[in-house]
Amino acid sequence: MLFDDTYKTITGPASGVYEAKGSKFLAFAEPVATEEEAKTILDKYRKQYHDARHHCFAWAIGPSRDSQRTNDDGEPSGTAGRPIFGQILSFDLTNLIIVVVRYFGGTKLGVGGLITAYKSAAKDALDVATIATKTVNDVYEINFGYPETSEVMRIIKEINLEVLESHYTEKCRLIVAVRKKNTNLASENLGAISNVTIKYLRTF
Repeated sequence: MLFDDTYKTITGPASGVYEAKGSKFLAFAEPVATEEEAKTILDKYRKQYHDARHHCFAWAIGPSRDSQRTNDDGEPSGTAGRPIFGQILSFDLTNLIIVVVRYFGGTKLGVGGLITAYKSAAKDALDVATIATKTVNDVYEINFGYPETSEVMRIIKEINLEVLESHYTEKCRLIVAVRKKNTNLASENLGAISNVTIKYLRTF
């Protein structure tokens, strides 16, 4: 999925619907950055549509989809979560959850019908979602003294680092985000300055 250090995700909530033989499938796609966020969104739809028969879902999190989960929520195995996740793969997305809520219409759809329904509902939501390409970024903490400020800031500007936090007390501390492909360059240039220490914090 990764080309260079980029990935695709949706920028905000999107919804879709699919109907078959009286059953209604409501699909909701939302961007997430962590499993905790995904679980919170899932709980939201379970409460909002508490009278529905099933709340099936799939999520993918991380630039390389390191965290993946699917759930059929009582539907026959493989008929709901996997088709939903299949649409995440089809659109080449990550950092999102799709929840499909089913209201049973009284007529069974069979395995093939269910797969089509959950796939189609998820696709309907993603068809109207706004999709954006984002970069993979590493976050670092930089510590240095006041005499090194101008040199540190020059490198930050040259490599286009994003300053997330800045703290100026007895010493200076910056939290910066650097695009993955520029990580080595930033580390080498900043590390070459005396009295500068760099610590990796996380990747997003």
